[in-house]
Amino acid sequence: MVKQPLQVLSALDSAKTQWYHFTAIVIAGMGFFTDAYDLFCISLVTKLLGRLYYTHVGAPKPGTLPPNVSAAVNGVAFCGTLAGQLFFGWLGDKLGRKRVYGMTLMLMVLCCIGSGLSFGDKPKAVMATLCFFRFWLGFGIGGDYPLSATIMSEYANKKTRGAFIAAVFAMQGFGILAAGMVTIIVSSAFKAAFPSPAYEDGPLISTVPQADYVWRLILMFGAVPAALTYYWRMKMPETARYTALVAKNAKQAASDMSKVLQMDIEAETEKIEKISIDKGNDFGLFSKKFLHRHGLHLLGTTTTWFLLDIAFYSQNLFQKDIFSAIGWIPPSQTMTALEEVYKIARAQTLIALCSTVPGYWFTVFLIDRIGRFVIQLMGFAMMTVFMFALAIPYDHWTHKDNRIGFVIMYSLTFFFANFGPNATTFVVPAEIFPARLRSTCHGISAAAGKAGAMVGAFGFLYAAQPKEASKRDVGYPAGIGVKNSLIVLGCINFLGVLFTFLVPEANGKSLEEMSGENEDENENDSGEMRPSGGVDHSRTVPV
Repeated sequence: MVKQPLQVLSALDSAKTQWYHFTAIVIAGMGFFTDAYDLFCISLVTKLLGRLYYTHVGAPKPGTLPPNVSAAVNGVAFCGTLAGQLFFGWLGDKLGRKRVYGMTLMLMVLCCIGSGLSFGDKPKAVMATLCFFRFWLGFGIGGDYPLSATIMSEYANKKTRGAFIAAVFAMQGFGILAAGMVTIIVSSAFKAAFPSPAYEDGPLISTVPQADYVWRLILMFGAVPAALTYYWRMKMPETARYTALVAKNAKQAASDMSKVLQMDIEAETEKIEKISIDKGNDFGLFSKKFLHRHGLHLLGTTTTWFLLDIAFYSQNLFQKDIFSAIGWIPPSQTMTALEEVYKIARAQTLIALCSTVPGYWFTVFLIDRIGRFVIQLMGFAMMTVFMFALAIPYDHWTHKDNRIGFVIMYSLTFFFANFGPNATTFVVPAEIFPARLRSTCHGISAAAGKAGAMVGAFGFLYAAQPKEASKRDVGYPAGIGVKNSLIVLGCINFLGVLFTFLVPEANGKSLEEMSGENEDENENDSGEMRPSGGVDHSRTVPV
C-alpha cells in the first residue's frame, strides 16, 4: 500500500521552477566548476614541469616528466577523489549534506593554495609535495560528487529534476574552459614580459626562471571560485528529505522549506513518528533487503560509470596525435617553454568548446524530455560505433589527407559521451536510492567511475604504446598499439550498452517513488519482502 507522502516533500516535488532552484544550481555547480578546473589544469602544465625540472644539458629535446612521475602527478588526484567519494558520501548520510558540504570546499581551497606553494626547487621535493597536496585536493573534490548530486536531487521538483542535476554536472565544461583560458592568459602575460628563444636556438635560456611562477599561479587560481562559493554554501538550509526522513525532524524540515518555497507547510510530526516506528524501510547498505531492492541498481550504476570513465579518460591517448596532425602544436624543440604551454591550452580549450561543452547542455535540455535511459543507451551505442569506426580502418586515418576526418570522429565520440553516459551516470544514482543511503550509494558509484578513470588514463597510456621501440614514448614498455586499444575501448562501450539495462528510469517520478520509501512492506510466504503497490523495485529494465 502506498503511504501518503509528507506535505513538505509533495511541495518540493510539485513546486514551480523558482529562483532558489537556480541559486542551488549555481552554488552546487560552482563546486563542479572548481573540480573540473583542478582536475584538468594539471595536464596543461605537465610539459612545463618537465622542462623546468627534468631538462638535461645537451639533450636534443626539452625535458619531460619520467613515466612514473607523470603518472603520479596526473593520477594522484584521481586516487584522492576515489577515497573522498567513498568517505564523504558515507559522511553525508551520517551527518547531513550541509554540514559536510563546507568541509569539502575548505579542503579544496587549502590544497589548491598548497599545490601552488609546493616546496623547494629540486625535482623530488617539488613533485613529492605537489603529489601530497594534489591527493588531498582530490579527496575534497571527491566529496563534491555525491553531495552536490544529492543536494540538487533533493531540492528539485520531479518535473525538471534531471535537468537541474545535469546542469550542476555541466558546470564541469565551464571549469575545463576556465582552466584553458586562465592558462592562456597567464602564459601569454609571462611570454610577453620575459621573451626567450626556442629550445633549438637556446636550450639553456628557452625556459626562463620566471616560468616557475606560471604553473604555480595556474594551480592556485582554483582556490578562487571555491572560496567565493563557501559563504553561500553555508547559507543553504539542510535538504528537507534529509531533515525529515533521516534526522526525523519534521518541524525543522517544514520551517526550512517554508522559507525556501515562500509558503506555509505543516510540520506533520505524527507522520514522522510513524515513519520512525515503521521498520519496513530501515534496512542498511549490506542487508539482504537492500540487495533485493537495489542490488542490481547499484551494480548498474557502478558498472556503467566504471566503463564510461575508462573510455572518457582514454582521450589523452589521441590528443597529442590530433593536435600535431592539425598543426596546433608543433614539435617541442621549435618552441619556448611558455609558448608550448600557451599552444597546449589553446588546443584543449578549442576541443572543449567544440565538443565537450555542447554535449553537456544537450543533456540538460533533453534529459527530462526523452529520459535518462534513452540518453545513456544512445550515448554508449554511438561511442561504440565511433570507436570501431576509428579502430578498424585506423591505417586509413593515419594518412595526412584523412586526419581531419579523424578529428571529427574523435570529437563526435566525446560529444556523445557528454550527451550520454558521462552526464546520466552522475544523475541517476542521486535519484533511485533511499534518502538515508543516497549519498553513500552515489559515492560508491562515483568511486567506481574514478577507478575506471585510472584504468583509462594510465592503463591505456601503457597499452597504446607501439611494439616498435623507435615509435614508443621514452621510458614506456611495448603495448598493443593504438589500433588494438581503440578496439578494446569499442568493446568496453558495448558492455556499457548492456549494463545500462540494469538502471531504472526515474524520469517524472518522485525520489520516494523510486526508492520505495512511501510504501508499506508485506512479507510473502517465502519470507521475501515485496512492495504491495506502486513501483516494482525488483524490475530494473525500464518499460
